[in-house]
Amino acid sequence: MNIWGRVRKNNRTITECVVKVNAESADKIEDWSEPIGDLCHELDLARPVILKKHIDDFNKFSHTYFKPRDFVESVDFDRLEIELF
Repeated sequence: MNIWGRVRKNNRTITECVVKVNAESADKIEDWSEPIGDLCHELDLARPVILKKHIDDFNKFSHTYFKPRDFVESVDFDRLEIELF
C-alpha cells in the first residue's frame, strides 16, 4: 500500500510525493505517526498533530487532510492532503 501526499495552496498543488507503507489496508496500521512522518520528511514539512478525526477518515474514506492549524509550526499552504492507494 502507498500513501500519496499533496501540499495545496489556492487550490493548486505545490508539491507531492508517494511513500510506501508496509500494511495491507488502512485499518491494519496501528500507529499513523511513522508513515505520515516519512511523508512529511519527503515533503520537507513539519509533522502535523494526528487527531482521531484523521484516523477515522483514513479508515472510512482512505483519505484525509491537515489544515495549517494541525501543525505546531507555521506553514505556508492551505492544506496537506493524504490519500491511500
